[in-house]
Amino acid sequence: MIISTPSLTVADLLKGDIKLASPPIVYLALQKIIEDPTKSAKDAAIVIESDAALAMRLLKIVNSAFYGFPARISAISTAITLVGLRELQNLVLATVVIERFSDLPGQLFSVHDFWAKNLRCALIARALDAQLGKNYADSAFLCGLVHDVGQLVLYRRIPVLAREVDLLVQSRPRNDVDLALVEQQVIGFDHYELGAELCRLWKLPAMVVESIRLHRYPDYVGSHAGIANLIRLADQFSRVDNHYDELVANGFELSAEQISQIMDKTHDEFEAIFKFFFPSL
Repeated sequence: MIISTPSLTVADLLKGDIKLASPPIVYLALQKIIEDPTKSAKDAAIVIESDAALAMRLLKIVNSAFYGFPARISAISTAITLVGLRELQNLVLATVVIERFSDLPGQLFSVHDFWAKNLRCALIARALDAQLGKNYADSAFLCGLVHDVGQLVLYRRIPVLAREVDLLVQSRPRNDVDLALVEQQVIGFDHYELGAELCRLWKLPAMVVESIRLHRYPDYVGSHAGIANLIRLADQFSRVDNHYDELVANGFELSAEQISQIMDKTHDEFEAIFKFFFPSL
């Protein structure tokens, strides 16, 4: 039996938690630098280095086998030159989001498994985009990484109801489960609505917000439908229990060989970078 809580709203979960609702300051500061032609990589480096722990984490990621630079990078300014400011900005946001949800209550939810799946999704989204013409080069990875962030908000704010959703999903046949629909029945809204609104509060780009909001609407053909379709496909491929060769890449001209190459490439990338993104998991 499903017990609905129709009085609960998205706004209820996003208020009263300063750590959760506060925009990512360093990310937004970097955005201002990117938009200001009078600013340089040196200005961006100063912003990042104002947070010593963040700077150190970024350098570990940039020095990982994922990037494969021949010499060790010891300065953020050098990392910006080699990696690019927009990519480093996305890495900043990724590390901030992960840190904010590193202390979920209880043992009801595997943060390790959550981030493993979503990092796979992010890597696959970036690889798919590269294969299809780099239409979303600055955003595909980020959109893939945060598309399920609403689930973390549910576990942070209403862990009992979030667990109820999980138990209901687990009790049903794998091919007969619509997680978002169960969430709507139990909570009154789904984690995509919640995640989109959180990213809007964080002042993230509209493309990121809409890629989350539109995740459940594959028939939508308006603005941002393309990135939403890309992330939806990457999400399907990121599920380790899926046989990706049996999935149909609807709307994308991808051969079985291309998909296989993408999956092999992203598997290697995942192995190279996961421990640096999530050292405590």
